[in-house]
Amino acid sequence: MNKDKDYKSGFISIIGRPNVGKSTFLNRVVGQKIAIMSDKPQTTRNKVQGVLTLNNAQMVFIDTPGIHKPKHRLGDFMMKVAQNTLKEVDLVLFMVNAEEGFGRGEEFIVEKLENTRTPVFLIINKIDLVHPDQLLKIIDGYKEKFDFKEIIPISALEGNNIETLLGQIKAYLPEGPQYYPADQVTDHPERFIVSELIREKALHLTREEIPHSLAVMIEKMERNPEKNNVHVMATIIVERDSQKGIIIGKQGSMLKEIGKRARLDIENLLGSKVFLELWVKVQKDWRNRASHLRDYGFREDEY
Repeated sequence: MNKDKDYKSGFISIIGRPNVGKSTFLNRVVGQKIAIMSDKPQTTRNKVQGVLTLNNAQMVFIDTPGIHKPKHRLGDFMMKVAQNTLKEVDLVLFMVNAEEGFGRGEEFIVEKLENTRTPVFLIINKIDLVHPDQLLKIIDGYKEKFDFKEIIPISALEGNNIETLLGQIKAYLPEGPQYYPADQVTDHPERFIVSELIREKALHLTREEIPHSLAVMIEKMERNPEKNNVHVMATIIVERDSQKGIIIGKQGSMLKEIGKRARLDIENLLGSKVFLELWVKVQKDWRNRASHLRDYGFREDEY
């Protein structure tokens, strides 16, 4: 662990409405996929911590669920996770989509920020999709809404202005220890990341047919050092029989494609060949049942 008195470290929360690019940003910063990405809102359900270690600083980023009005117990959990991180961090990044104006969602978040003493940056993402003149109007509009310490436009997808943002983050961090080893990029166990990669592929491939009533449980994950491979057995949880049929597909075609795409990402993550087995199980109304939420990894007492 680094004990240099000039060493800086701290925790940075990334908040914003669903689908503004928080997970894309996190993956860009740590240089590896640890948060799943989807064009569907509310993809992130747990706090995903990404670690970036530099020569004289360590930044621990927390990608939170998009802040939204809850519609079920899972939604309540997601909101609690997002709001609780505001109390625990050294810096808050409020991320907005440059293509979308200031609406009720942004107003709701600004109201939550009024009660925090933590410094807040406004991060205007997706600037590659708007004209520079339009960007200036966006910045002026947000200046009237809240006293942001910094306003930084970026493109998480293209990498534009990311280094500038990291430099500003470092300037605001306190002196502190190196919390994680230099080569560690997340504090989540491999099982969690593997389950998220499977869930991402299922969301991508089913598009609008399957809403966010989908969870993934890793039943077994065993390494075979002699053959340099990993055996993963996972169950995809849905809420209705009709959803099970969609996930399986005609003659199992959809489930095979989900497995094929997920396996490639898992192999990249683990650096080993992967043998992946998938099943599908119906658990009716699991998002509203506390016992099922705990079983699938959503533990309120940890937040």
